Amino acid sequence: MNLLAVWAIYRYEMARWFRTLFQSVVSPVVSTSLYFVVFGAAIGSRITEVEGVSYGAFLVPGVIMLNLLTQSVTNAAFGIYFPKFVGTIYEILSAPISYFEIVLGYVGAAATKATILGLIILATASLFVDLHIAHPFAMAAFLLLTAITFSLLGFIIGIWADSFEKLQIVPLLVITPLVFLGGSFYSISMLPEFWQKVTLFNPVLYLISGFRWSFYEISDVSVTVSLAMIGLFLVICMSAVWWIFRTGYRLKS
Repeated sequence: MNLLAVWAIYRYEMARWFRTLFQSVVSPVVSTSLYFVVFGAAIGSRITEVEGVSYGAFLVPGVIMLNLLTQSVTNAAFGIYFPKFVGTIYEILSAPISYFEIVLGYVGAAATKATILGLIILATASLFVDLHIAHPFAMAAFLLLTAITFSLLGFIIGIWADSFEKLQIVPLLVITPLVFLGGSFYSISMLPEFWQKVTLFNPVLYLISGFRWSFYEISDVSVTVSLAMIGLFLVICMSAVWWIFRTGYRLKS
């Protein structure tokens, strides 16, 4: 494996992130604080507990997952789109580096950024509510697996997109609504039975549910099912990336 090439891509992407640190980190932290101030104060005064957990603490996994998913997709999508936009993607493709190493560099950097941001938001949340992480290793595993999986999705979107507008379509019009409707701010047991069944078709529900279980040992679906869904989505994304490089879809034209 050409580790030097992987490191070069990874280092470049991380350096680009640090150049926009205010937008990349400070903005999500401020928005997270607003979630706790607005939702915690306004709704928390009416819903004191959800399944034995204070409403403010119940919000934490959902808020982290909201930022983790959107940042993973956005960072990976922009990371691979810019080389396409300026034309340097052809230099990368002609360099002595395999497709796997290219994906490893870009996706690894995007997943690292999202994970760091997730941990920063976790630390920010601890300033507002009393947190208890029942299974820290499971929490870290869910965090990393989700970051890697959605960074792969973002990589696919970055290759598919042929304009800056298309880069924003999936994060804004698909990922964010799915997170809001996936039990990030409520338990689906609070919904009517019909909508509970409908929500089960939302794949993000399984990510949030498993992540929340690692904190409070409460979940809307089985933890095993949550892990299986993450694994399935990871395999689908890896297969899509393999097909893109196998066919040269939007890379060689």
